[in-house]
Amino acid sequence: MSESEVRQTEVIPQWKREEVDELVDFIESYESVGVVGVAGIPSRQLQAMRRELHGSAAVRMSRNTLANRALDEVDDGFEELKEYIAGQVALIGTNDNPFALYKELEASKTPAPINAGEVAPNDIVIPEGDTGVDPGPFVGELQQVGASARIMDGSIKVTEDSNVLSAGEEVSEELANVLAELGIEPKEVGLDLRGVFSEGVLFEPDELAIDVDEYRADIQSAVSAATNLSVNAVYPTAQTAPTLIAKATSEAKAVGLFANIESPDFMPELISKADAQLRALAANIDDEEALPEELRGVSAADTGAAEEEESTDEETADADEADADADDAAAEDDGDDDEDAGDALGSLF
Repeated sequence: MSESEVRQTEVIPQWKREEVDELVDFIESYESVGVVGVAGIPSRQLQAMRRELHGSAAVRMSRNTLANRALDEVDDGFEELKEYIAGQVALIGTNDNPFALYKELEASKTPAPINAGEVAPNDIVIPEGDTGVDPGPFVGELQQVGASARIMDGSIKVTEDSNVLSAGEEVSEELANVLAELGIEPKEVGLDLRGVFSEGVLFEPDELAIDVDEYRADIQSAVSAATNLSVNAVYPTAQTAPTLIAKATSEAKAVGLFANIESPDFMPELISKADAQLRALAANIDDEEALPEELRGVSAADTGAAEEEESTDEETADADEADADADDAAAEDDGDDDEDAGDALGSLF
């Protein structure tokens, strides 16, 4: 330690040293540590938020200078969080992954009115419709802040959606009063995650703001596409082997029937095929004395009906078998999709 560092340490009051030690312990106690903005949150609401987070995350407030010192002492990359420590902030620690933390903090935010002098977090729009306010000076106040308003049917109505302020602009006192009168709460109050450090990686909010349903659908689509590619390329994997075997079995059976291979698996179909061919031949023989008794009287119409019935039976059997294979493959693919997607998302949420 340099002489300047020793001198700096010596002049730190004991209570600050103890506070830094406690902050160091806090940081080292969690797998993920972040910085959250707490500006504009009433003390009572902040305490309620801390209670709601109990069991999943903890919030630790301190002076910014002491928080910076604690991050420097922990090192290991946590000092990267110092760039987010400005204004009214607090440290937040959790053993959940950063994505789950961000999702929980966003879900806990609640709408709140905006005060004069504050900066609009997003475009402020007064929607079209009846304000519920009786005719009076309020129509002029609406028009003054840029809303399209007029008196209609004994009430003040906004005739179209009116964008009265753009994101980043300061709220005037007149607009704040109009919004309060209409009950419009254009901002959200909650712990605003600025950055979080986890497992050696620094995450920012835009990297954590993902649509879980869309992400899940993308994974399922990718699994389905990979499965189709594997099947079409006849590339066996643990997931596609059953489908490939079923497909190969169906194709082998078709080849066996076409080649008249005498296999126990094909005998019923081969016998039906031979019987149909025999009846077709018998129908073309004019001398019934030359035919066995069971084939006498067989007509071309009977033969056609028999062949049609056989063809229908074979087509039905093939269709049933194809449907069964497709159902099995679809059921397996769906199960694999959900399982693979679940595995992939499990580590995030």
